[in-house]
Amino acid sequence: MSIIKARNIHRKFVEGELVTHVLKGIDIEVNAGEFLAIMGKSGAGKSTLMYQLSVLDTPSEGDLEIDNVCVSRLSERERTAFRLNTLGYVFQNYALVPDLTAEENVMIPLLMQGYNWVDAKQMSHKAINGVGLEGKYQNLPAELSGGEQQRISIARAVAGKPKILFADEPTANLDTVSGATVIDLIADLNKKENQTVVMVTHEREYTTGCDRIVHMKDGMIVNEEKFNRQTYAPETSTHL
Repeated sequence: MSIIKARNIHRKFVEGELVTHVLKGIDIEVNAGEFLAIMGKSGAGKSTLMYQLSVLDTPSEGDLEIDNVCVSRLSERERTAFRLNTLGYVFQNYALVPDLTAEENVMIPLLMQGYNWVDAKQMSHKAINGVGLEGKYQNLPAELSGGEQQRISIARAVAGKPKILFADEPTANLDTVSGATVIDLIADLNKKENQTVVMVTHEREYTTGCDRIVHMKDGMIVNEEKFNRQTYAPETSTHL
């Protein structure tokens, strides 16, 4: 069953008389429990597409439905509440608050969702344990390696059990070993928790474990690959 349905998504950026047409009529659906990767060269529009699907930006044209909610019709305040309660985000620059501990960084969205301090702390510890960083609760971001910071950002993203996890180049600032650890963690969440994941990456090696890869070029989806969920061998490849 589709948890994301996007139809005719366009994104144009206007500066004076200059119009940059980044997305050109994207149609895409994402199934609940799917691990989808979006790939393409720099400038292909992959991060822009993810920002539309993750409700961090508003399309210039088109309709977006997530979890049976027509996001396109929500007010800005409703969109903010929807993001907080339905979606989780992992960014390439970690986006941790430097003056807060790992525990407190994970607690922020939980407190915003209305959990009390005691429950938020317990959920924070559980999420941090889940990414393999038990005992790092009181560490500041500067006291963690890049890979550990990204794992804390994943803990923060999934602590409130979002319907969809969005990851924008989550390995971009990591070495090969740390990057592989982060991807394995995301793939594990997908397989064991049936977490729906939409990930942007430019590294083919990090798509191992994905159910599907969509390839973008010049603001359009040009190719799609599907994989067998058990063996991750290619099933089909479709040129669009």
